[in-house]
Amino acid sequence: MAGEVLSAPPDAPAHAVPARPLDAIDRDILRLLRTDGRASVRSVAERVHVSRANAYARINRLIDDGVIRGFSARINHERAGHGASAYITLKIVQNSWRTVREQLEALPGAAHIALVSGDFDVLLLVHTPDNRSLRELVLTRLQAIPEVLSTRTLLVFDEMDLNGDPRA
Repeated sequence: MAGEVLSAPPDAPAHAVPARPLDAIDRDILRLLRTDGRASVRSVAERVHVSRANAYARINRLIDDGVIRGFSARINHERAGHGASAYITLKIVQNSWRTVREQLEALPGAAHIALVSGDFDVLLLVHTPDNRSLRELVLTRLQAIPEVLSTRTLLVFDEMDLNGDPRA
């Protein structure tokens, strides 16, 4: 946020106390910040029709409640040198999620990791420079993890950010 210091702890723990309910103004603030995380508090206040102090307090409350986990840039991975993206599904040994997650976090290009239900256990999104690097990641890094029973790779041909900005 331009001119103000607003920050969330990088790995804020899940809060034991549930977040306060969001009203229409809070949802508008979140929508604006998702579109432009660098928007100034003054700009946010003007666009949601509240005072600057009110906008500042609301944004800080959203941070304190863990609703806003941080601010980041949306990256065009292809232009940043990562022309190959893939979702990789993994079947893992039962009860090995925490161990596997730690190893997946350390992978180059790992962008998102989710424990899921269904035909597989883990969904992993990766961005690599090219298909050769992707192949090496899958065949030498992922399949070398003892708790990984099998993988399936789904190449991403095109993608779109749901905020309306095409990534490819």
